[in-house]
Amino acid sequence: MSTDASLIEALSATARRALEPHTPEQPYALLDFPGHPNVGDSAIWTGEMAYLRRHARAVPAYVASLRNFDIDDLRQRCPTGPIYIHGGGNFGDLWPHHQAFRNRLLEQTRGQPLIQFPQSIHFASPEKRDEVARLIERHGRFTLFVRDHESLDLARRCFQCETILCPDMAFFIGPIARPRAPDLDVLCLLRTDVEASGPAEPSDSELNLRVTDWLGEPRTKLRVTKAWGALRAAILQGPRASRFGAFNSAAEARVRRGSDLLASGRAVVTDRLHTHILCLLLGIPHAVLDNNYGKVGRFISCWTSASTLTHRSTSMQSALDWAKVRAASA
Repeated sequence: MSTDASLIEALSATARRALEPHTPEQPYALLDFPGHPNVGDSAIWTGEMAYLRRHARAVPAYVASLRNFDIDDLRQRCPTGPIYIHGGGNFGDLWPHHQAFRNRLLEQTRGQPLIQFPQSIHFASPEKRDEVARLIERHGRFTLFVRDHESLDLARRCFQCETILCPDMAFFIGPIARPRAPDLDVLCLLRTDVEASGPAEPSDSELNLRVTDWLGEPRTKLRVTKAWGALRAAILQGPRASRFGAFNSAAEARVRRGSDLLASGRAVVTDRLHTHILCLLLGIPHAVLDNNYGKVGRFISCWTSASTLTHRSTSMQSALDWAKVRAASA
């Protein structure tokens, strides 16, 4: 077994041990489905589903995105079971809509087990952080999984809840067969959102190079995919499962789209955490730059620094230079 395949297996086993005491034995809810094109969030959801299918003794009684969440539906369908919140990198004040939703849940579900799948934490505002701390204390049954040591230290210092270090849920997807042969020397998949560390214009006249992000998707095709997933789930599991089926089909389609995009390069340059993770799962060499608050570097330091496929870079030029060498030898 290769070093990177062993790493994927070890991280899945580590996450399994961390999650085991909090794995549902009764019907549960899973909230904050990522109904947007960012492939990374769909990779997390797909990993969460893979974990729950293998290890949970129950099925979800209620699933929702921010858009279609209804507290009365949650209380009716999952009155006492655990409530899980989708993992990722939006715990803090950089992505305010997701944190506002989490804050409302902390207010509305007091006394019911509320479990946050692994997150990275970042607060620019101490006041916003302290507001969350008060909500967690009042809730009383909140469990927080985090993806790096810095998030763990912050949570244990500021929040009165059980906090557990755990790898990202996307590792439960497992190794992915490369879906296509590469037609680029280097694919540069770089953030174009609020976590971008600055404008990047990579270029190299000697390389067949493409610069893109993975936030665009063919909406008509996705609507068909979701409709088919909803219909199939309704036939197999009943009408209440249709939303769950649509969510899973959309997330899996986004992961396939992202995997196909990454596989177009012999090597990849990125500042996205889940480009790093999916490249590990796909077996693609990749140079990694950090995002604007250090999330990617924190995660690699904690979990994946042993990867032979990964090169940590501090500049775009050094990333391109490394990727050029790896592309030539691929």
